[in-house]
Amino acid sequence: KENLLLVLLFCGVFLGVGMGFMVRSIGGDFSKRQIMYLMFPGEILMRMLKMLILPLIVASLIAGIAGLDAKTCGKMGLRTIAYFACTTILAVILGIIMAVSIRPGGGAEASEIKRYGAAKRVNSVDTFLDLIRNLFPDNLILSCVDAYRTVEKKEFKEKIMPKTNDTLNTTASPTSLVYYLLNNATNVTEKVGEPYEWVPTKSSTGQTNVLGIVMFSILFGVMLGRMDSRGKPVLDFCSVIVEVTMKLFTVFIWYSPVGIAFLIAAKIVEMEDFSVLVGKVGLYFITVLSGLFVHGSVVLPGLFFLGSRQNPYKFIYGISQAMATAFGTSSSSATMPVTLHCLEHNNHVDPRVSSFVIPVGATINMDGTALYEAVAALFIAQVNNMDMDFGQIVTISITATAASIGAAGVPQAGLVTMVIVLSAVGLPVNDITLILVVDWFLDRFRTMTNVMGDSLGAGLVYHLSKHEL
Repeated sequence: KENLLLVLLFCGVFLGVGMGFMVRSIGGDFSKRQIMYLMFPGEILMRMLKMLILPLIVASLIAGIAGLDAKTCGKMGLRTIAYFACTTILAVILGIIMAVSIRPGGGAEASEIKRYGAAKRVNSVDTFLDLIRNLFPDNLILSCVDAYRTVEKKEFKEKIMPKTNDTLNTTASPTSLVYYLLNNATNVTEKVGEPYEWVPTKSSTGQTNVLGIVMFSILFGVMLGRMDSRGKPVLDFCSVIVEVTMKLFTVFIWYSPVGIAFLIAAKIVEMEDFSVLVGKVGLYFITVLSGLFVHGSVVLPGLFFLGSRQNPYKFIYGISQAMATAFGTSSSSATMPVTLHCLEHNNHVDPRVSSFVIPVGATINMDGTALYEAVAALFIAQVNNMDMDFGQIVTISITATAASIGAAGVPQAGLVTMVIVLSAVGLPVNDITLILVVDWFLDRFRTMTNVMGDSLGAGLVYHLSKHEL
């Protein structure tokens, strides 16, 4: 059964690619409505998987942590955070090495590259504060459907100007109401175009605040574990919720080959021009892919082997379903049910460990995103003929690491945090439009790298903690 599903998943990926190119070959411009119709079966898959995220995160985290003593839970948490920090830093360093050695932007000018889309205005301080705010949601129910995000809106200042003779409406009749009001007003408020200020305002993301729910579930599980027999009914309830959710998943997963095929086909049809892959952006595309390949096939397996003395590639084979789903959905959060299933059934990781590491990893561990941001920043510097000194490269390393933590496990979150990295080293933020055209494709490989990193981390933490469980 497992092998059949794996074969079907990869068939779905190849079928989607073939279907996408076949539809493109028909010719003509496809409207957004037509693309939406083509993507509809894939949209249903995303909805089915996301339906399971909330009950799975809450119930599995509470049940897993409540079954551990505080000391074991603390050690496991420290090992998890240490692993995530280590892999993210290594990913950034690898990205910088790849970009400096290959120089994907060398010989290209920013003016020669076609731009797509638009850059978003992002404030790095606001992004960091939003991360803290989302850790401690003020409304747990609202967190299930929305996360806090600060956006900046341009607000023109109003200037109070004293009344002058110019203010008077000289054409108005002396007996008119207008004439009377203008002559008896002490001040006139004038809205001027300059100066203006960017005012921070709250915005709705329309996405689950996974970070806040994970934090609440961890704290709730710790407290529940201290209640001994009094907390057993709640613990049993959460365990049953996990079991029911995973049974639903085993039904939904058989639809995933169909959904993945249509998701990929729609994205291929939606792409405007494939010639960019062999044009000026082509070398950047290859650099990022090469970096992700090295990180996923050498760095992560190497860390896993050093820590566990087990065959990492056998472990990776066990999460093949999760990798294929990550490529199709481009979301580590949507892939979470598949990842947990693969870890617990194929690689025999203790559910108490996997249910802790994977939700946390899907939220803060973004190796692929960190590597991509480092390469993208140096690529943009190179096409603008700007040489980065050692201090600026260190700044890129730090900001790319920090920004990747703030990237939620949703599609193309790296584009938002990319603005922070560019701003930190004085690179033109608008030049992010140079790489938008290939981002949808790179995002799928970044997600695969993120999921692999989370999974290997769960396996490593389990190996180091199993004698304490």
